[in-house]
Amino acid sequence: MSALPAERTQEVAGSAEPSHDADVRLQGLRKLYGDVVAVDGVDLEVARGEFFTMLGPSGSGKTTTLRLIAGFEQPDAGSVRLRGRDVTDDPPYARNVNTVFQDYALFPHMTVAENVAYGLKIRRVPRAERQERVEEALRVVQLTGYGARRPAQLSGGQRQRVALARALVNRPQVLLLDEPLGALDLKLRQGMQIELKRIQREVGITFIYVTHDQDEALTMSDRIAVFNEGKIEQVGPPAQVYEHPRTEFVAGFVGVSNLLERDGRTLGVRPEKIRILDSDAQAEAGTHVESGKIREVVYAGMATRYIVELDEGGELNVVVQNLETTSAQALEAQGKRVRLQWRPEHMLTLDTRGTKETE
Repeated sequence: MSALPAERTQEVAGSAEPSHDADVRLQGLRKLYGDVVAVDGVDLEVARGEFFTMLGPSGSGKTTTLRLIAGFEQPDAGSVRLRGRDVTDDPPYARNVNTVFQDYALFPHMTVAENVAYGLKIRRVPRAERQERVEEALRVVQLTGYGARRPAQLSGGQRQRVALARALVNRPQVLLLDEPLGALDLKLRQGMQIELKRIQREVGITFIYVTHDQDEALTMSDRIAVFNEGKIEQVGPPAQVYEHPRTEFVAGFVGVSNLLERDGRTLGVRPEKIRILDSDAQAEAGTHVESGKIREVVYAGMATRYIVELDEGGELNVVVQNLETTSAQALEAQGKRVRLQWRPEHMLTLDTRGTKETE
């Protein structure tokens, strides 16, 4: 049997509704710094065993919300409950959570095993049990055999794994991750995204992950909460948030979205949903059609992005996979008149009034 907990009370991946047996429940959470409202009435539930991501730009309130859960900050209003217990006034050490930060915070003079075991040693866990749990934690993060090394002998990704093992070895109820991959280069970050999700599934611990990176959120999460100006704009599984954004902000922040003003409405359509036709080509029946001229062509290897100025005003970004198109062929399209078409189910009518809807 694994030394790390692997229980889940129910399968939550892809579920739009959180479990009634929530690991984390936030009610009316509010935090002010002087006159600045950092968190403004956040209500949220995170189900047991869920990989939940709080996504938003800098200053949106996501990190402050994480710190309120951890106990590093105290709310001005509202409550924090962990598995039904009110911990709003409890200090960090009295909450069954651990936090992984972007800067790793490893002790350079200690070995990997000593770093991982540090929390257990403070809690006076017996030596034999401590060693067993450290070895298991290193196995989970795929660092078996690295226990005798020091942090300076590791790569950035390996150091991040050590920080993760040090948090997991304490068997927290909830693991909080504050932009832990932000210091890694793109290729390593993408690899660690897959690894984090694998680890979370294996140990079965609730992960609450903070990031401003939309790709990270879409790649790893069971559900995403999109933060903006201290409020939550939308909560849902990644596909739902991407395919059916409820507000103009969500449509623009999660991925790339085109916005058009037509007949007094704000419409949105994703670049990959649009098909480019020759100007004299017949569009498919029932599709929405716009005419225009290609203003800019951006060739990016696997795909090409076309910026099209529309005859009726506005412009659209269109992304086309380069299945058979060469760079020369793509670039020759600049200045060409075209028709754009997309199916009506791919066109979104967005809330532009600033209403913060949640699900």
